[in-house]
Amino acid sequence: MDTPHIAFIGAGNMAASIIGGLLQSGHPSNHLSAADPAPESLERISAMGPIAVFNDNAAAAVTADVVILAVKPQVMAEAAASLAPVIQKNGAVVISIAAGITTASLQKRLGEGAAIVRCMPNTPALLRAGASGLYATAATSPAQRSFAEYVLSAVGTTAWVDAEAQLDAITALSGSGPAYFFLFMEAMIDAGCELGLDRKTATGLALQTGLGAARMATESPLELTELRRQVTSPGGTTERAVQQFEEDDLRTVVASAMRAAAQRAAELARELG
Repeated sequence: MDTPHIAFIGAGNMAASIIGGLLQSGHPSNHLSAADPAPESLERISAMGPIAVFNDNAAAAVTADVVILAVKPQVMAEAAASLAPVIQKNGAVVISIAAGITTASLQKRLGEGAAIVRCMPNTPALLRAGASGLYATAATSPAQRSFAEYVLSAVGTTAWVDAEAQLDAITALSGSGPAYFFLFMEAMIDAGCELGLDRKTATGLALQTGLGAARMATESPLELTELRRQVTSPGGTTERAVQQFEEDDLRTVVASAMRAAAQRAAELARELG
């Protein structure tokens, strides 16, 4: 794959993280550009290397193969409209990482035939440990899909979906998912304190346990169910805790919460679209 020129429209935290991941993976800085109205954001990008920075969106995207829309949903329509003439001329694939903005809405602003990939990353992408769901419109070529996957792989793993509506499920699972784990760890820490531990000790043990469990889940060839069984000795403490979770219907609670998240994602798409 030829090295694409990648332009970032919006230079906030997520854009900076993706740029950092690309540079770390060997992407040349002279094949990157960024536009943002905030001088401090552009200064941060410039500090990462000799990356061309602009106040004007179209100027940043004029030679781009890939244009990443990393602006807030509320200003997406204006940003997309400012890029339409450039996109129509250079045929760049446009990747949107803004929640709730549909490809149909972007198509109206960018023009007929524009190649669009809608992406739902999550906040661990800021640590290059993210999980991103991607959906491409029919106008997006295989090469452009490869460009999109190349960009998002710089900050974690990627998964493609065949229907745009499935991004609501991605939002409910990985997009909102970090907050679920944070809440569960908060609950573990509070319970540890109730059982007699000081908060510093409970926090350290809970966080390290979460990190260790995630590593085991991702690095072991075993299924999650088997990993759980290996920790759950018959008649032991873990078995008693897991039984209590099942009696309290943890799975139903999780499923209900994720349905609510997916429903809200669909509502936001209608509101912002």
